[in-house]
Amino acid sequence: MEQFLKIGVITSTHGIRGEVKVFPTTDDPERFGRLKEVYLRGGKEQLELKVQGVKYFKQMVILKFREFDSINEVEKYRGCELYVSREQAVPLEENEYYIADLLGMSVRTEDGETLGELKDVIETGANDVYCVATEKYGEVLIPAIRQCILQVDVAAGQMTVRLLPGLLPDPQKK
Repeated sequence: MEQFLKIGVITSTHGIRGEVKVFPTTDDPERFGRLKEVYLRGGKEQLELKVQGVKYFKQMVILKFREFDSINEVEKYRGCELYVSREQAVPLEENEYYIADLLGMSVRTEDGETLGELKDVIETGANDVYCVATEKYGEVLIPAIRQCILQVDVAAGQMTVRLLPGLLPDPQKK
């Protein structure tokens, strides 16, 4: 499990006083208003930044950091990712997981057969979809619904799934 969770990506500067536009990668963009600090990762650089101000504009969050006062100071951080520590993370409800904890999990069927490795989580309007890389079938998409996801063991890095009809490619259609 990673110590930090990604919450956004700096897309551009905003104004001349060191503010940045951030594309939120969290389910709760309002969480930015409650943050005191974030961690910026860019290349080899990692900075702890104090959040001084937060505004919301369309789908973006505009952040002002105490450490920067001009556009020249923040310009180089365009494209950098913002993280929070697990202690600052939004608490999870039952059967909710951080995407960072799911990626790389071993996925098995309810019969105990190893299916593959969870490579991506696609967020859709209705429910997430887990993208599993398999040797036998290539990429398999599994909806993150109760009927399909039987068990998730974050500590063991393992997920058990039920493959509903139609989820696997039909070998006779090749």
